[in-house]
Amino acid sequence: MAVRDPEATKARIFDAAVTEFARYGIAGARIDRIATEAKANKQLIYVYYGNKAELFTQVLSRRMVELAAAVPVDPDDIDGWMDRLMDYHAAHPELLRLLYWEGIEYGTGELPDETARREHYAHKVTAMRDGQERGVITDAIPPADLLILLLALANWMTVVPQMSRILAGSEDTDRDRLRASIREAARRLAAK
Repeated sequence: MAVRDPEATKARIFDAAVTEFARYGIAGARIDRIATEAKANKQLIYVYYGNKAELFTQVLSRRMVELAAAVPVDPDDIDGWMDRLMDYHAAHPELLRLLYWEGIEYGTGELPDETARREHYAHKVTAMRDGQERGVITDAIPPADLLILLLALANWMTVVPQMSRILAGSEDTDRDRLRASIREAARRLAAK
């Protein structure tokens, strides 16, 4: 008889859900496929995570917390922060795909975890504001706006890799050049 391990099952479900949602979005994801991939009973997904929308929210929330821990906003080292952010997204492209699908699904409407999301970003905006108050980055742009602009610079080539390939090229030297250009643009945007 097999020994049941609820935590291992939850982890398999979570990993399968990340893959499913990144590939198909909220509307296109199927609980049956998640259960099959996780080798778990479909009912356990509902027990552990709630409905499909709740599962998506938990998946995205945890991935965002992981990013925040791995790559904190660093106004003292814009170049290094941008590099770390681009490296993270290159290694974990599913996070940006999840965010993109969330945008398609919810648009400008309120998110199920809107309060938690605002708190998540408030820490990042505070780091930007602190950098502005210390004079290490520009205060000509409001801190939240500056954060949005810098994130867009770092994230866009992962969100639309086909455009990066077509416009900048697909060789390693092309990607390196584009990354250097992104760092330079970020540096100029944030310059005091």
